[in-house]
Amino acid sequence: MADIARLANVSISTVSRALSNNPRLSEETRNRVNELARSLNYSINVGAQILRGKAMQTVAVAFPYHPEHRQHFKDPFFLATLGSIGDALIDSGHSMLIVGVETDKSETLTQPHESGQAIGTIMLGQENNHDRFNELAVRGLPFVVWGARLPDQLYCTVGSDNLMGGRQATEHLLDCGARRVAFFGDGSLAEIGQRHQGYEAALVAAGLTPDPQLYRPVPFVDAAVQREVTAMLAQGVEFDAVFAASDLVALAVIAALRDHGRQVPQDVQVVGFDDIRLAAESHPALTTIRQSIDEAGRVLVQLLLDKLAGRRVESVMMPTRLMVRQSTRAR
Repeated sequence: MADIARLANVSISTVSRALSNNPRLSEETRNRVNELARSLNYSINVGAQILRGKAMQTVAVAFPYHPEHRQHFKDPFFLATLGSIGDALIDSGHSMLIVGVETDKSETLTQPHESGQAIGTIMLGQENNHDRFNELAVRGLPFVVWGARLPDQLYCTVGSDNLMGGRQATEHLLDCGARRVAFFGDGSLAEIGQRHQGYEAALVAAGLTPDPQLYRPVPFVDAAVQREVTAMLAQGVEFDAVFAASDLVALAVIAALRDHGRQVPQDVQVVGFDDIRLAAESHPALTTIRQSIDEAGRVLVQLLLDKLAGRRVESVMMPTRLMVRQSTRAR
């Protein structure tokens, strides 16, 4: 940029304004500077402009990141949610910065904002960061979270009614004749824990006692799910249905059952959670609990922008919907 300023006989700041097509400069100056830039093969470093605060309309979207299996970067639900957030940000004139946050390094959550790379942050998932999020809320960090509403929560969340979704899934399986319903999912995670609570509530309401053998706290990893199914069958644990805490877990359960000669839904009925695109396209098509992904992105972005504007924001809980397909035997 200094070479362009010297050749054009203008200041460096004038060169910067000309390259940004600042209308306050004369057309002759803008054309002369841009022509010199082209002749010198000069390109504008957009990233540097953002870091200097010249394009401060970027929102960070933070993924929980597991280095050993990187599951969130592959999960269709999170990718679809990311797409809906991206659409909403574009519609509001903002750009997006994707940040992977390792599960044991939650301090990196503040870096995009504190470094000036982003005006605020959308967190895609709580993991085990509830206390950390409360601390960040007290510090005034502008952020919203896709996740569950929890007791003593000081930050704003957008999420589905996981408790009701868990009840809907389990009640449907019971209505379809199942009596030994297994739950696949890590209940130590806030959203999954609420789905498990809904599962247990439905069993109790039907006069059934939850069996600890049927609770399988597996991570969202295909190989782990398949090992758990194999272990249950080898141990002789009786089950005629599975409520999986996500569609990916449900599809992995179906694949494992098929490998062991079990048919879905004839031998074991399966219900998932999310309603990703693969759910309707799988064989058999997966009965699942739908979360409104498009609405989630719009609401997350709007709440963050409201917060940045100094307006009061409240957590939002969205309804869930049972989508009945071929992986259950509807009566």
